[in-house]
Amino acid sequence: MAYIICEPCIGVKDASCVEVCPVDCIYEGDDQYYIHPEECIDCGACEPVCPVEAIFYEEDVPEQWHDFISKNKEFFGL
Repeated sequence: MAYIICEPCIGVKDASCVEVCPVDCIYEGDDQYYIHPEECIDCGACEPVCPVEAIFYEEDVPEQWHDFISKNKEFFGL
């Protein structure tokens, strides 16, 4: 399991999450940031600093944003 960045990040890309990540597993995409599921240590440091509340633990992603789980994996070719 890992954290997933969902729709509220699109167009915002604040980068607060990148700054606090202790393992540098958050990468910038064209429209949003993505968390590498194999590099993430599930520390949760990114979640509370997101100003648009776009970061969720994978099993807690709201139903309307479930497609972001596969979008995240596809970004990393997984």
